[in-house]
Amino acid sequence: MAGAVVPAIRVQREDFDVAAEIAALTGGRADIGAVVTFSGLCRDEAGTLSALELEHYPGMAEAEIGRIAAEAVQRWPLQGLTVIHRHGKIVPGENIVLVVAASAHRQAAFEVANFLMDYLKSRAPFWKKEHRADGSEGGWVEAKEADDEAADRWKKSDE
Repeated sequence: MAGAVVPAIRVQREDFDVAAEIAALTGGRADIGAVVTFSGLCRDEAGTLSALELEHYPGMAEAEIGRIAAEAVQRWPLQGLTVIHRHGKIVPGENIVLVVAASAHRQAAFEVANFLMDYLKSRAPFWKKEHRADGSEGGWVEAKEADDEAADRWKKSDE
């Protein structure tokens, strides 16, 4: 039933286990017909990146992700939703973000995962600094216009 779902939101330094998060959301449930997950990993940028450092304002990041997750719960018929975003120094190959969307039917789960990732890429209060493999000073990663455009597609007609 839409609106009854309370999203699980975590911002944490430690890694997460994708399979364990899916099991935690779906265990013992017979009302879920579809689970869509998105896990974002740190890339090495063709060997030039040794780590990506993510900073955030504690409390604010959770509140903002919670706000957009609550919007997703209102817009789509979900059975469950988990969003995890890491902070700190993350090396290539490690997890950065996870969205697990559960619904009775696949369309809602796919749309929610896309909606949340478009928001997280463009509007969530995280700042990324690159650490280069050659030891040189890496810069702060600028937001991409394409990410903003992707998020704009979800605006309601009354906004």
